[in-house]
Amino acid sequence: MAFDEKAFFNEKPENRPAKLPCPRCKRVNDYSLRWMRRTKRKDRQPQGGDDRAKYDKLRDHLLRLDDEVTCKTCGKKFEVPSHQSMLFLDQLEGLPKDEDVEESEAGQPPATPIDRAKLPARFTKPTKGWRG
Repeated sequence: MAFDEKAFFNEKPENRPAKLPCPRCKRVNDYSLRWMRRTKRKDRQPQGGDDRAKYDKLRDHLLRLDDEVTCKTCGKKFEVPSHQSMLFLDQLEGLPKDEDVEESEAGQPPATPIDRAKLPARFTKPTKGWRG
């Protein structure tokens, strides 16, 4: 009997944001990509020795369902880069979430302007163009 991997996972659809550049207009936009979260079932463990060994190696993961998105600017369909079509959930736990990054940037005070008097003269001279 063949090992049916789908029988040992719970599947739950979810949407995750992604920033993707359009290859035609070169603009970066936010897109919502559909993913399928597959988590290992605890109640359905196989009894056979071979299947049991395979089951122990299984990990929770996300599978990307969307292969193409439509550009919000120019309307052209383009393919989502395939280097990340499957992600293991333990890899996601170490990464900062997008909301956390935006909050930490918002909490920082604005950058102080550069005091031009402290800069060397070569940085404060006006440029003469490419011939100068």
